[in-house]
Amino acid sequence: MNKPVILSEDLTSAPIVPESAVSASVPAVGVLGAVSLSHFLNDLLQSVVPSIYPILKDNYGLDFGQIGMITFAFMATSSLLQPVVGIYTDRHPKPFSLSIGMSFTLAGMVLLGVAHHYWVILLAAALVGMGSAIFHPESARIARAASGGRFGYAQSIFQVGGNLGQAAGPMLAALIVVPFGQTSVTWFALVAAFAIAVLWRLGVWYKPRIKPRKAMQAERGSVGLSSARIKFALTILIVLLFSKAFYLAGINSYYIFFLIHKFGVSTQTGQIYLFVFLAASAVGVMLGGPLGDRFGRKYVIWFSIVGALPFTVALPYAGLYTSLVLSVLIGFVISSAMPAIIVYAQELMPHRFGMISGLFFGLVFGVGGIGAAVLGYVADFKGIDFVYQVCSFLPAIGLLAIFLPRLNNQAA
Repeated sequence: MNKPVILSEDLTSAPIVPESAVSASVPAVGVLGAVSLSHFLNDLLQSVVPSIYPILKDNYGLDFGQIGMITFAFMATSSLLQPVVGIYTDRHPKPFSLSIGMSFTLAGMVLLGVAHHYWVILLAAALVGMGSAIFHPESARIARAASGGRFGYAQSIFQVGGNLGQAAGPMLAALIVVPFGQTSVTWFALVAAFAIAVLWRLGVWYKPRIKPRKAMQAERGSVGLSSARIKFALTILIVLLFSKAFYLAGINSYYIFFLIHKFGVSTQTGQIYLFVFLAASAVGVMLGGPLGDRFGRKYVIWFSIVGALPFTVALPYAGLYTSLVLSVLIGFVISSAMPAIIVYAQELMPHRFGMISGLFFGLVFGVGGIGAAVLGYVADFKGIDFVYQVCSFLPAIGLLAIFLPRLNNQAA
C-alpha cells in the first residue's frame, strides 16, 4: 500500500508531488496559510477604495452616481479580465503572475493617494481591479493544489483571508485615511510590496506542482453529468451569485451612507459598522467550506442564501443597534455560500479550473460593480432608504438552489 504523500509547507524546498497524490495527502497548512495571507493583503488593499468614498465625495463634490462609477471601474476591470486570465493560465500556467498582478495594485494605490481629478481616481480604481483579476484564478488553483483533497476546507481558508482583508480595510481607513487625508492612501503601497514578496514565494512552491494539460483534459466528464445538465447547473449558480453579489454591493458601497442618512452617525462610526458586517462575513466563509465538504455543497448553498432573507427584509426598518445585530446575522449566513458555490462550479468542470475560478470570482466583482453603479443612480433619484428596501428581497432568488443536481464526487 502506498503511503500518503504530505505536501511540504516549506515554500522553497518542498519536493515535487504528483497531482494524483493530492487527494491522498493531508492539506499543506503552511501553504494554505500563505495563500490566505496573500488574499488578506490583496482584499485589504481593494477594500480601502470604497472605504474612502466619503472623503472623495467631500473633496471633489461627487454624487452617488459618480461614486458608483468608481466601483464600476474597479469591479468591471476585474470581472472582464479574470475569465481571460483563467483561460490563459489553464493552457499556460504562470506561477509568478501573482506577484506581477500585485504590482498593478501597488501602482493603483499610489495613484489613488495623489489623484486630484475624478478621471485619475477612475484610472487608479481600474489598476486595482487589474491586480485583482490576475490574482484570483491562480491563487485559487494554488489553494486547491495544497488542499489534500479537502477542497471546501481549502477554499474556505483561501476565501476567509479575503474576507478578513475586506473587513480590515474600512477599519484601517478609519484609523489612517480619515485623520491624515487622501494622501495617506499611498502608505498602503508598503502592504502591496510585502504581498509581492509572499506571492513570489508561493510561485516558487507551486511551479513544480503544475498539473499537465493532458491530465486536466482527462478529468472531463468525471462528475457524471451530461453537458446540458452541467450548463443548467452553471446557469443556476450564476443566478445565485448574482443575487448574493448584488446585495453585497449595496452593503459594501452604501451601508455607511445609509447609516449616516438614517441615524446621523459619523463616518468613522459607519466604517466600524461596516467592519462588523465584514468580520461576520469572514466567519461565515470560514464555516461554509467545511460544512459543504461534510453535508454537501448544494444544501449549504440553499440554506445560506435563503436563510438570510428574514434578516435582509427586516434591516431597512430596524433601529441603529438592531441594525448592528441584523448585519452580523446577514453577513454570517449569506457569506457561507461563497466557498460552496465556487467549489461546486469547479467540480462541474475540473478540466477548466482556471476559467471557472476566473469566471465566478469575476462575476462577483462584475455584478458588484454593475450593482454599485445602478444602486448609486437609484439612490440619487429615489433615496438610499428605497435602495435597501428593494435589495432586501434579493436573497429570495436562492430558492433556485433546489434545482442543482447532486455531483458524484461530493461529500454526503
